[in-house]
Amino acid sequence: MPRMIELDEMLVDLAALVEVESPSGDVSALTTCAQVLAGIIERRLGSAPTLVASDAGPHVHWRGSDTTTVLLLGHHDTVFPIGALAKRPFRVAGGKATGPGVFDMKAGIVQAIHAVASLADPSSVELLFTADEEVGSRASRPLLEQRALACGRVLVLEPSADGGALKTARKGTGTFEVIVSGRASHAGLEPEKGVNSLIAAAELITAISRFGNPERATTVTPTVIAGGTAENVVPAETRVKIDVRIVEPSEKARVEELMASLSTSVPEATIEVRGGIDRPPMHPSASAGLFPVAQQAASDIGLPAVVGVAVGGGSDGNFTAAIGVPTLDGLGAVGGGAHADHEYVEVATMPDRARLLAALIGRLPR
Repeated sequence: MPRMIELDEMLVDLAALVEVESPSGDVSALTTCAQVLAGIIERRLGSAPTLVASDAGPHVHWRGSDTTTVLLLGHHDTVFPIGALAKRPFRVAGGKATGPGVFDMKAGIVQAIHAVASLADPSSVELLFTADEEVGSRASRPLLEQRALACGRVLVLEPSADGGALKTARKGTGTFEVIVSGRASHAGLEPEKGVNSLIAAAELITAISRFGNPERATTVTPTVIAGGTAENVVPAETRVKIDVRIVEPSEKARVEELMASLSTSVPEATIEVRGGIDRPPMHPSASAGLFPVAQQAASDIGLPAVVGVAVGGGSDGNFTAAIGVPTLDGLGAVGGGAHADHEYVEVATMPDRARLLAALIGRLPR
């Protein structure tokens, strides 16, 4: 039976989810979170989801029927370690809900469940909440791609952009690590016998900083460096992390080839490059058919006009878009501070976001 979308009920479910910590990689904690989430789904939708075991933790999967045509996609892992909840317990005050993972993306999960519960016929809908999105989706990617292809359309429950905007495009993302190996020696007595990995790394960072392409919106940004053991020792190893963002798919090969070809003029220093661009870009064409439907849905139910924006961050929507499945992102919570201690959700927006999602689903042909 369809239900009215009630804020009080949504906040009960949100509290239950946020009060179960679920850091990526902690299988025990993620198992507990998945069980709590499964209980909420069964209570609100009338049937239990399947917990799909993986090395990363359980993925929570619910299907309205055997012939679903739209996948609502999210994740129940968060970036916050065990203990964050004790420092920042779930709280609703001043119109905001706070607590670890409340914005990214447990409020989006709750909104989706209540949106589906409000449908007269939820048989076209499938829910998938994975356990490892925050760490690259390696365990969940085959499953989410399979279900995206089976359904044919994907609505991603990541938080909205500023002001509640939907996300119609995303950059592809990746991280490289460059490991420079040299040889240690006493920096005062015999520095000439060492091979200074830090000097080689500095040379490489200068080269890497030129790999971006502003005309194609490609950014290549060295972000973290670690090297050396003591102030009087020539550093034998230096490691550099590099963040990469691309819009054009062809940039993946170009940047990866440049990273693989790195060399240094420091004699005897060696270079190892790890990582790559693991999330392909979500091109605007992926959302071109779904975004106008969302705009019309908002208009039909009396909500403010829906805005769409392209963003630099990645999500599982990158994967579903890259395999040709129409994908619209940013349908989750309205708030701010993702991955930060000050993250929050504007609680008054939650029922309308659920109504928008329900109206959008209702306007998608079977």
